[in-house]
Amino acid sequence: MNITATGAAEAEPPADASHGHSQGSLAKLAVGAVGIVFGDIGTSPIYAFRETFAGHHKIAPDQLHVYGVLSLIFWSMMIIVTLKYVAIIMRADNKGEGGSLALLALINRTLSGKRRWTSGIVLLGVFATALFYGDSMITPAMSVLSAVEGITTVNRGFEPYVLPIAVGILVCLFAIQSRGTAKVGLLFGPIMVTYFVTIAALGVMHIVSHPNIIMAMLNPLNAFAFYAQEPMRAFVAMGSVVLAVTGAEALYADMGHFGRRPIKVSWIYFVLPALLLNYMGQGAMLLEQPYAQALETVKNPFFFLAPEFLRLPLVLLAMAATVIASQAVISGAFSVTQQAIQLGFIPRLRITHTSESAAGQIYIPVVNWALMVMVILLVVSFGSSTNLGAAYGIAVTGAMLIDTALIAVVLLNLWNWNRVLAFGLLALFFAVDGLYLAANLLKVPDGGWFPLLVGAVAFTLLTTWARGRKLMIDRMQEASLPMEIFIKSAAPSATRVPGTAVFMTSSPNGVPHALLHNLKHNKVLHERVILLTVRIEDVPYVPDEKRSETEDYGHGFYRLKLRYGFMEDIDVPDALGSLKSCGPICKMMDTSFFLARQTLLASSRPGMAIWREKLFAWMLRNAESAMEFFKLPTNRVVELGSQVEI
Repeated sequence: MNITATGAAEAEPPADASHGHSQGSLAKLAVGAVGIVFGDIGTSPIYAFRETFAGHHKIAPDQLHVYGVLSLIFWSMMIIVTLKYVAIIMRADNKGEGGSLALLALINRTLSGKRRWTSGIVLLGVFATALFYGDSMITPAMSVLSAVEGITTVNRGFEPYVLPIAVGILVCLFAIQSRGTAKVGLLFGPIMVTYFVTIAALGVMHIVSHPNIIMAMLNPLNAFAFYAQEPMRAFVAMGSVVLAVTGAEALYADMGHFGRRPIKVSWIYFVLPALLLNYMGQGAMLLEQPYAQALETVKNPFFFLAPEFLRLPLVLLAMAATVIASQAVISGAFSVTQQAIQLGFIPRLRITHTSESAAGQIYIPVVNWALMVMVILLVVSFGSSTNLGAAYGIAVTGAMLIDTALIAVVLLNLWNWNRVLAFGLLALFFAVDGLYLAANLLKVPDGGWFPLLVGAVAFTLLTTWARGRKLMIDRMQEASLPMEIFIKSAAPSATRVPGTAVFMTSSPNGVPHALLHNLKHNKVLHERVILLTVRIEDVPYVPDEKRSETEDYGHGFYRLKLRYGFMEDIDVPDALGSLKSCGPICKMMDTSFFLARQTLLASSRPGMAIWREKLFAWMLRNAESAMEFFKLPTNRVVELGSQVEI
């Protein structure tokens, strides 16, 4: 399976496409990163500590367990987030871009000749992407619902209104996506800065009465003591402790928007201290209370940190923070889908740009509404964030383990690190990720099956499309006529008419079917014939000087290849309007675009199972029109149909 796609599309350049991420002062970018990148992991204190103690597998809020859990949270953040993602994985950028697909493209481009590596690595990267879709459904449901449940700490009478309020917030959130979030996004940074300062201050208020909590969290022996005395309970608790680091992968995925340094600075000097202070505050509050009271407090410790008169403002601030976190996940789903389209794993979809200047401001209707339906179903069917907690985490831990496998290839084959150091770090990462994944597998009967089901469906769709496209292109090339022979036989005798004909073709060789059909039915050739192939490279952006490659066959025939990065927007008329290597500059009023629309016939030929062939045919029928995808002028397009047997 080759992830270098031909004829796919979409993505917008950031503010400075030449460098791959936004430009501005470090402070401004750091605040922007706080608002966008850290929403998911930043809102985890709302439910992570609670789910560990009062979730499906309850543990007593006594000193052994509080100290042990805090130690697990601290060292998980240091190993998974700080060391693995911030210090190592974020260095593996693909021309400034991050994320599983960007890393996959980097590995594929570098190791393209070593097939024993790339086939398995591609499947791992695709599965990580598939798991992301499961996570992107659960995260908004979990975070918003857990924040809205905070109103019950203000007044128990609000409990019947929790679900309707949460559903209302989520519906409004998805409804505004088509308008873009550029203006609202300006508030994200200040709101999240306020949120992190607030949760840090609330934590400090309780730490001062129990200062020993600081050393307890930093001491790894407390985690070992928890395991030594209650190994099974500690193992099960890790399934909830991992909720404290959900969102770590967003640091890498959003690197293209802000750059490595602003995210690193924001995490180390602001976000990480605020989170640790809040977790320590929750632990200190439980230990300073009588045991009977702590049993009640642990049901929602985040909100009980605040004095009663500040609890409602804290709930409102938490709601705003979770909406921002959900927005980041939704935008991430759009971005991942866009990259997957470009790399040839998803059919063409309608993508709308909602901002002319802001990076990442795109809207994909089918993804938006599908996510909304699934998120609402999750909220209504699970009913509470505690029930959702049983489903949350398994997709994240699976993706984290795959990221470790991908970075192993980078360390050993791309960077050629010292084997002892590389294997030592990888052993640590695999051990931690494997332990968390194993603990989360216990959640499968209680709801963990949902993200796995979503991941399996998404993986099937992604791989079916990639495999089907390759088979279709191969079948079309089998019957392809060499261009030189066609020109010798057809060019001298065919009637030539004024103007330019652009034949869009996915194959860089042979005669396009649309050209043969046009000559057969209309019995004419244009004065200038351009065979155009759009190729998506394994890099985010392609420099203008490398955008096009032209081959002149003579007799007015040209073969043109346009290259784009997987984060670029494709505009064929714009590219043709500035091209000088195919004779006179193309004028749209004198140019006709010919597209071939294939109808697939499932067959018993080797390649794919019949059911996958039918699935691929359905996906092809429902793909976005190539005319809109490549931004072709609607009144200059001719579509010619053909049948292909795969």
